[in-house]
Amino acid sequence: MGVGQDCRNHNLALLNHTKHRKKQLLWPIRWTLVCGVLLFVVGLVSLCIGHVVSDQEWYSHRFIKRSWYYKMDRAHAPVDIWKSEFSKFYYGCSERGPRFTPAVRERSSNGYLLIAASGGLNQQRTGITDAVVVSWILNATLVVPELDHNSFWKDDSDFVDIFDVDWFISSLSKDVTVVKRVPDKVMRSMLKPPYTMRVPRKSEPNYYLDEVLPILLRRRVVQLTKFDYRLANDLDEELQRLRCRVNYHALRFTIPVSDIGQLIILRMRKMARRFISVHLRFEPDMLAFSGCYFGGGDKERYELGEIRKRWTNLPETTPDKERKRGKCPLTPHEVGLLLRALGYNNNSLVYVASGEIYGGEETLRPLRELFPNFYTKEMLAGVELQPFVSFSSRLAAIDYIVCEDSDVFVTNNNGNMAKILAGRRRYMGHKRTIRPNAKRLSAIFMARDQMGWDTFAEKVKSCQRGFMGEPEEMRPGRGEFHEYPASCICKKPLKYSGNGSLGTVPIVDARAEYRKIHNTSTMLRLNNSEMQNVPAPSTGTDDVDELWGD
Repeated sequence: MGVGQDCRNHNLALLNHTKHRKKQLLWPIRWTLVCGVLLFVVGLVSLCIGHVVSDQEWYSHRFIKRSWYYKMDRAHAPVDIWKSEFSKFYYGCSERGPRFTPAVRERSSNGYLLIAASGGLNQQRTGITDAVVVSWILNATLVVPELDHNSFWKDDSDFVDIFDVDWFISSLSKDVTVVKRVPDKVMRSMLKPPYTMRVPRKSEPNYYLDEVLPILLRRRVVQLTKFDYRLANDLDEELQRLRCRVNYHALRFTIPVSDIGQLIILRMRKMARRFISVHLRFEPDMLAFSGCYFGGGDKERYELGEIRKRWTNLPETTPDKERKRGKCPLTPHEVGLLLRALGYNNNSLVYVASGEIYGGEETLRPLRELFPNFYTKEMLAGVELQPFVSFSSRLAAIDYIVCEDSDVFVTNNNGNMAKILAGRRRYMGHKRTIRPNAKRLSAIFMARDQMGWDTFAEKVKSCQRGFMGEPEEMRPGRGEFHEYPASCICKKPLKYSGNGSLGTVPIVDARAEYRKIHNTSTMLRLNNSEMQNVPAPSTGTDDVDELWGD
């Protein structure tokens, strides 16, 4: 009896313990279900009202018409081929933040930084921009950078020949101390020559602090060679804005270079209210470097193959593969067809920025037929250009000035000039900038003989969406910062006007300010007599089918 009772008591105890455990387990399950249901309801409510909240924020802090701008069917929306409808809602902003550490005096700095830039004009421009940022990181005094005299372009121009050095120094005085040379007293006190080193490409700021700063503190003067793209693309926002202050404000061209650029612009504007600039980049070196084939037969293969041997580290490629990958620049004929398909008629003025075109006039003929009003700097200012013909960097600077001012800029590769100009045009007001979607266009051009013009044009317009320089193409972290300077482009805020309606806050237009400061003296120097020999624009033929099969 005692044993049975003990067994029952034991079983009862086990049962009670089991029930208690079930209750303990049941409660967490119930609370989990309750929390899950609540989260689901909150998520559902957020989904329903999220658009309303986001639109309210947009109306109060961003710009008008955000909801329809992003919700509209972009595939069928008409595009103004000359100007983005939404560019007016953005402006360039590169002001220093309140916590940005100002420049230190020369005597208090950690030493002198010498920079040897590398490549052509625009590649050197990226190096100069990053040199200023690196000087700030190192708390160093920057010596005006040396330009490359030994690259493919063989240009012995110095910094002072291309850029306004005094403006460069003064405009950056609050950011970095810049001097024209290392003081003689410092050079005489050095036991050894300046320490020379090359840093890895796209190095992080910490690399400079860990590897360069200790040497700078020991030696007082350090030279960084081959300085192009030697600083990381993604930096702190304040450093990105410093990049913009250098690139878009401090690097101003000299008066002789600027005058020729403005003269060409004035002559273009006299012929038409607006014009297109095209950076063809169809020079032999570019074509050889691309590894592509452009239809010139064995002669082309041999000539470009010989040029390609200059680069010993280029990978083996096949032309068809490179074209499908979108790595081949368009031919001048294809550029012309692209523009006509997008809607630019044959009366449009086209300024072609380019060096030596591979194939010469024969290569350019189809583009000239599609756009009879075809001009180059040599055609518009042949006499005035004579002092510059031996200096490729100064000629490139003139092309830069004209392309920056044009209403539409068309790139033909993703090289340094294309990136730098695309970024500048975004910063100065999101001016229409067209980058061919070469990867998709290649298939369309290869099959163009199998379709009519209307079909071809629709296909081109479709594949170019997202490549027309619209503000919505700007996304933080996209591509090279010099091409997409997202940290330096702001959306205009809104305020309520006196009558209760929304109005934009007055904001200084960066482009207008730049022109006012930079070009007033230029306009005064150019007299009416210099405008007499401007060629009259041609009316040409607007029958694109007539030129379709060329």
